[in-house]
Parts: sequence; C-alpha cells; structure tokens
Amino acid sequence: MILVDSSVWIDYFNGIATPETDYLDRILEDQLILVGDIMLAEMLQGFRKDEDFETARQSLATFQTVEMLNPGLAVQSARNFRSLHKDVITVRKTIDCLIATYCIENGVTLLHSDRDFEPFEARLGLSVVHCET
Repeated sequence: MILVDSSVWIDYFNGIATPETDYLDRILEDQLILVGDIMLAEMLQGFRKDEDFETARQSLATFQTVEMLNPGLAVQSARNFRSLHKDVITVRKTIDCLIATYCIENGVTLLHSDRDFEPFEARLGLSVVHCET
C-alpha cells in the first residue's frame, strides 16, 4: 500500500520522467495505490484546462481515495510539527505535515519527490520509497 504524493503525480501528469514517476509507472498494476483526499484537491486545482482537469480526475478516481484528516490526526500532526520545530527543523507546509502524519499513523509508505518529508523519515519514522537515480 503506497500513498503517492502530489509532487510525484504532478510530474507524472506533466510527462516529466523522474525516478519517482518511473517507479510509479512500474507499480501501477501491481500495488495498491492510495490517493489522499487533501492531495486530490491539491493536485486537481493546478490544472488550467477543463479537459486536463477531467482526464486527471477520472484517472485518479481509479485508485482508492482515503480521507486523510480527522480531529485525532490533526492533533497528532500538530504534535509532529512541534516536535520537529523543537529540533530546529522548519516544516514549510501544513499539508506535508498532515500527509506525513497520516502515513506514520496508518503504516502507509509514501512515494514523494519533496525534501520536506525527509525530517519526518529521519526523526519520526515515516516510511518512504527510495528510488534509484
């Protein structure tokens, strides 16, 4: 079970080949791919053309969409943010903190290409896919 971050989906939909998009392409048929609801909103809002929006929406609808936010996760996300902040690590985006916390709390592996997740892996036990470059 792998949650794919918007940083990978955006490159994938734009046809940008990266180690992460190549990995995604290889596992599409074999792995359970999760799409988070807050990530779905984040990704779809970036499409300029209606037809591109619809194509992406339909493509993403083929994967299991999970609800990522609830009061308990929000509180734990704030705890994780504060823990990293105490270690003088700046979490730049609340949404990344929520995504990382969801994965940590639910035992889900994250496929990403965003350095903001690195402290969550190093300090809080976030499981991530490491792709060969």
